[in-house]
Amino acid sequence: MPPGQECVVAYQGEPGAYSEIASRRFFPRASRLIPCETFDLVFQRAQREEANFGVIPIENSLAGSIHQNYDLLLRHRLTIIGELKLRILHHLIANPGVGLSQVRRIFSHPQALMQCRRNTARLGRLEIIPTYDTAGSVKKIKEEKILDGAAIASDLAARLYGMTILRQNLQDNFANFTRFLLLAKGRRKVPDANKTSIVFSIQNVPGALFRSMSVFALRDIDLYKIESRPLHGKPWEYLFYVDFAGSLEDRRCKRALAHLRELAGYLKILGSYPRDDSDTDPQESGEN
Repeated sequence: MPPGQECVVAYQGEPGAYSEIASRRFFPRASRLIPCETFDLVFQRAQREEANFGVIPIENSLAGSIHQNYDLLLRHRLTIIGELKLRILHHLIANPGVGLSQVRRIFSHPQALMQCRRNTARLGRLEIIPTYDTAGSVKKIKEEKILDGAAIASDLAARLYGMTILRQNLQDNFANFTRFLLLAKGRRKVPDANKTSIVFSIQNVPGALFRSMSVFALRDIDLYKIESRPLHGKPWEYLFYVDFAGSLEDRRCKRALAHLRELAGYLKILGSYPRDDSDTDPQESGEN
C-alpha cells in the first residue's frame, strides 16, 4: 500500500470468522475490515473499490474446493495477488452456563460441519443446522439466547461474543488447513510471484485436454492443481482452473500460455502471486 493510503479489506462472515483471521494475517495493521454476508458481496466491494482488497477461502484440506468462489473468480474482474494457508481449529461454543449435556442442536457453516462430521456424531443424536457463517452461528445463539444449542467456530469468535468453549479442536483431523486468496482490482505486478492461476476452456474433442496440459509438461512447468467446473450454457463442457509454478514474467510461462491460447477457446489469467510455502505439518500446533 502507498504510504498514508487507508487499507480496507472485505471478507465473508461476521467478526470472528476464519476469513477475518486470514485478513488480519495478510494485513496485521489494516485500518478497516468489512464483514460481508456473502462471498459475492466480497467480490462486489473489491470490484467497486469500496475495499482495497478482498479475502476469500478457495479450498480446504479436508472438505475440498469451494466451488462458488471458483465461479466468482470467473465472473469478476479481480486479480489474485496473494495466498495464505491457515490452520483451522474448530471449537464447540455455547452460552455461558450451558453444559455439553444440554446441547441438542449444532449450528455452523456447511464447510465447518463437514470438517467436524465424525466428532460431532460421537456427541450423540444432535440436530445439525447449517448457517451462512461460523462466527455468525455464535452470534445467533447468543442474540437469540439459544440454550439447547452450540456453534462450531473459532476461539476468536468465542472471545468476541463472550461465550464458553465446551469442546476444543472438534475437527476430524488436525491437518485441517484452508487456503485463502487475496484479491484486488486491476492487473498488478506482484514482487516475488512464483505461482500463477488461470482458467481456460477447450473444444470437446479427443485429446484436447492432453494437448492443453502438454504445453506445461513440454517446458517442465510443475502443475499444483487442476479443477474443472461446468461451462454454463454448454452442457457437458467444462472450464479448467489450473495453478502452476512460475510467474507471468518467466519466459517459459509466457511461452506456455501463448501455446495454450492457440488451443483454448477461452483463457483468463487470474493472477501471479507468491506461493505460501509455510509448514503444514499436522503435528505442529497452531492458533486461530
